[in-house]
Amino acid sequence: MRRDRLDHQFVDFIPEQLDEGILYVSIEYTTVAHLCCCGCGQEVSITLSPTDWRLVFDGKTVSLEPSIGSWSLPCQSHYFVTRNRVVWAKQWSRADIDAGRRYDAARKQPRRAGDSSEGALVQVAQGLPDKDNAIKRGIWGWLKSWWS
Repeated sequence: MRRDRLDHQFVDFIPEQLDEGILYVSIEYTTVAHLCCCGCGQEVSITLSPTDWRLVFDGKTVSLEPSIGSWSLPCQSHYFVTRNRVVWAKQWSRADIDAGRRYDAARKQPRRAGDSSEGALVQVAQGLPDKDNAIKRGIWGWLKSWWS
């Protein structure tokens, strides 16, 4: 059954058997795990880091950024977790997935002082869906278009 909500549970260790509808969060191991929200029963495991996912806990609910794309699972589910709610996102095509993976790989490359990596990221991100225009242009591109 497709979910529209996840309850969170902070744990020391991610349990071997995951319960449906629970987002397990291990701060010590910077890991979040849950069963896929589409209902397929597959485990989705996320590593929290500055270049991967970010967890926001507001004292009552949790949010994950960016979206969760289960591209390696047969269901290929795509959703956001926002204040414990599951917000379903547009299904990505194979080209979208490949472009997103290239973008992520380029974004994670170590940068040297003085390097301008925005051009490389824009080039890699050109195949991303239109809703990611802000990522494609970067903050400077957005500001430039805003002032124009």
